[in-house]
Amino acid sequence: MDVTKYKDIAPYRGQDVRDAIKRVLENKDAMYKMLASLGPAETAEQQKKLSDSAAYIAGILEKVETYDDFQQRITAGIFLPIIIQKSVNTFSFSGTEHTSKDLAYLFMSNHRDIVLDCALIDLALLKGDRMPCEMAIGDNLLTNQFVTDLFKLNGGVTVRRTLPMREKYLESIRLSSYFVELISEENKSIWVAQKSGRAKDGLDITTPAIIKMLHLSQKSKGRSFSEVINSCRIVPVAVSYEYDPCDLIKAGEEVARIKSGEHTKKRYEDLISISRGMKGYKGNVHIAFGKPIQGEFENSDQVAQEVDRQIHQLYRLWPTNLFAYDYLEGTNTFASSYQDFDSEAFLYRFKGAREDVRLYALNAYANPVRSFLASQA
Repeated sequence: MDVTKYKDIAPYRGQDVRDAIKRVLENKDAMYKMLASLGPAETAEQQKKLSDSAAYIAGILEKVETYDDFQQRITAGIFLPIIIQKSVNTFSFSGTEHTSKDLAYLFMSNHRDIVLDCALIDLALLKGDRMPCEMAIGDNLLTNQFVTDLFKLNGGVTVRRTLPMREKYLESIRLSSYFVELISEENKSIWVAQKSGRAKDGLDITTPAIIKMLHLSQKSKGRSFSEVINSCRIVPVAVSYEYDPCDLIKAGEEVARIKSGEHTKKRYEDLISISRGMKGYKGNVHIAFGKPIQGEFENSDQVAQEVDRQIHQLYRLWPTNLFAYDYLEGTNTFASSYQDFDSEAFLYRFKGAREDVRLYALNAYANPVRSFLASQA
């Protein structure tokens, strides 16, 4: 694989890693602000603790030589444990036994949180003694050099979204080619969301075009559709949060979009969602890995349907999901599964919201149950 062809979108390698670490270490103010966003920094004691943490992280950063190092030592070693300790009740995962520690995969998951979905999948892989993965994220999140450096040090692959239609198509082909070559030639895994953008309504449906592009990127080499798909070893992954810290924000955005026909993002909208997603209470979180998709396929729709089927069956349905379903459907189908659940406190969460926003948010919790039931039919 000629990595130089993809240098502008690929994670940092070699000297670029060392140069980026130098820039990050020199930007002490940004480092301090990032740490302060994860915890209080009001008292002198808290500020000293943050300064000590920054110095500790700087010491580890100086030893990082690859993005694998960064993922293991910094992201999985420091930041995710802090986030889990502060905002997660239990973190669990299952299904890593379906994969081999010596093979690379294309992990395709549902998308709930801008940053945490791929980060927690990576953590589950590391805890399951599997290789970490690169992760594809839109360039709209790369707001400055500091953020870009952290992203590309963490195995980030840039998805260029702000391009004219023709250029966007060609860039999608190039990006897909990178995915295929990364897996088949470099034996490195990568994560992609099953569709562009988070599923704010809780309906996780794969965009077939993502899969189609994998084949189109290899068509000039004479490779068949099934050959390309099998070589990518697509593994569906279900990410299940008990509580979504951004539930009302998402609902408000989507209701506004439905009414007006569009939603124009405000300047710091994504950053606010990232911050709330990291700090807000998530309750229990489970990552479930499916089985690698292999076989003979006629088209991308068939593969997308298999991704959806596995994700929907792999959901960990929490009391928030099951209660929301019964509440909206007017049934008690799952009542035995949430007997100890404080439903009044859950409904109070949406108090003050407009009725259409409240119902949209509740449906986002209920829709995974509907998808699960449909997958059993």
